[in-house]
Amino acid sequence: MTEIRPLADHDTIRAALDDRGRAQLDDLTAEVADDPSRLGRAFPAAARRTARGPLPGADGVLIEDAVRVELVRVAARSLDASALLAELREVYRYGDNDEKRAVLHALNGVQAALPGQLDGSDLLLDALRTNDTRLVAAAMGAHSDRLDDDAWRQGVLKCLFTGVPVSAVTGLAARADRELAEMVQRYRREREAAGRDVPPDVQAVLDASAAAPPRP
Repeated sequence: MTEIRPLADHDTIRAALDDRGRAQLDDLTAEVADDPSRLGRAFPAAARRTARGPLPGADGVLIEDAVRVELVRVAARSLDASALLAELREVYRYGDNDEKRAVLHALNGVQAALPGQLDGSDLLLDALRTNDTRLVAAAMGAHSDRLDDDAWRQGVLKCLFTGVPVSAVTGLAARADRELAEMVQRYRREREAAGRDVPPDVQAVLDASAAAPPRP
């Protein structure tokens, strides 16, 4: 069994659904509980069969993301970490960007519940190669702790490039360092030389880097 922190409380999710949506959620949950390998089939259907849009009572969370993470949690009850990671890789590989985002949220949930339990950093790196801001933001969540320092710094820069608020970056205060500050300073100089606006988050990253203790 693999522990995953939910995106939202189960009752909050159910309260956001109508009677049909709750019945469909129960059916999807039962399907995945009976056979975790059906997670890949349940993922595409989840939003269509339950609901889409902001989840009331959970700031910044979408109903479809919360439902899909719930399905991953159900599958995880029957799978060890390596088997769960294999399932998530398959779902991510064949899913659209919405489904990929939910996989990243699930990885963040694993990292938040039991740090180091599995390593899906390959999926984070793939997400960071896109320009989908929701994928980039999700990739820099709790599971970004699994990225090496260089990849993590590049992820912070990607947030600046794409306009993702650096508040989405988990562990910024702990991991920001001199190397990151130098990269961000170069980025700022390039923007200024080109006569372009410098995002306010540039200063936030520089402040975090200046406040960080020296790293061995």
